[in-house]
Order: sequence, then C-alpha cells, then structure tokens
Amino acid sequence: MIYGDKLRLRGVERSDLGRFVEWLNDPEVREGLLLHLPLSMAEEEKWFDDMIKRPAVEHPMVIEISQDESWVMIGNCGIHNIDWRLRSAEVGIFIGEKGHWDQGYGTEAMRVLLDHSFNTLNLNRIALQVYEDNPRAVRAYEKAGFVHEGRARQGMYKNGRYVDIIWMSVLRSEWRKGG
Repeated sequence: MIYGDKLRLRGVERSDLGRFVEWLNDPEVREGLLLHLPLSMAEEEKWFDDMIKRPAVEHPMVIEISQDESWVMIGNCGIHNIDWRLRSAEVGIFIGEKGHWDQGYGTEAMRVLLDHSFNTLNLNRIALQVYEDNPRAVRAYEKAGFVHEGRARQGMYKNGRYVDIIWMSVLRSEWRKGG
C-alpha cells in the first residue's frame, strides 16, 4: 500500500472488477477517458488477466479513502509506458465515485503517484494527456504540479465533435521544488 494524507493506493483485485465495470459504464465517468463503448464483465476480466502478466510496476492501483473506520474504493490510477532508459512514463487516473468528485482526491492521488514515481521508481519525467473539455482534470493536474506542454488540435473525436488533447508533464526537478 502507498499512503497519502487522506487516501491510499493498493493493488487491484479481481473482486474490484464489478465496481470498475459499473464506473466505466457511467457516461459521465467515461467522458474523460479513452473508452467509447459500454464495457462487459467478460472484457474487464480479460483486461485483468492480461494486466497481471505485465510488470508489477505497471499494474494500476485502486484509490481508497478512509470512511467510517474502513477503506472505500473511489477510483484508480496507474503508471504506464515506462521508458527506463529515458526515465519517463505516462500516468492515468479516474475517480469513479461521482459523490467524491471536486473534493481534492484526484489531486492527492496524483501527488501520491508522483511521489512514488520520482522517489521510489527514480523516474525523471511524468506525462499525461487530458481532453480540453475536462477542466476539472486540468485543474487537478495543475495543482499536482503538471505544466502544459503541448496540444494535439482536434486530436479526439467524441460526442459528435473534435476536441483538443492537452499534453501535460512534470519533471523530477519541478516536483522537488513544489513537493
């Protein structure tokens, strides 16, 4: 487990998959993700089986918060596309429990993930992509230390229109200053 002030990150268990399917089939949750179609439990089980074959460092983690003396799952996050020579990677996150949106959990989870990336994995650069029409996520990433790096104009087609994809990143040297 990796602990923050208000949350912890833990490994994904097969028993978590039902909740993931529920979240990922919610159009509001899916809006900021690369998913475009409804997701079945069979597809999520295949994803899990494929995921556990990858290096452990690239396994996503469940975001849990302490509530009423127990831990409650609210989303997930992870590190992927690690390039060990360049010491860089990409990250992704989503909060599936909409009742916990806009409470700082995404920002804190990203800060915990960045601390792990820089201080445990010894990475130097962490990047992500976010859609321009997701200002909540952009704000959370900025609070966590990410800076705007570039833009893929009309890089995604969703809901009948093209939207820009914003590239953001944070470097270890910037993280040390702000973290």
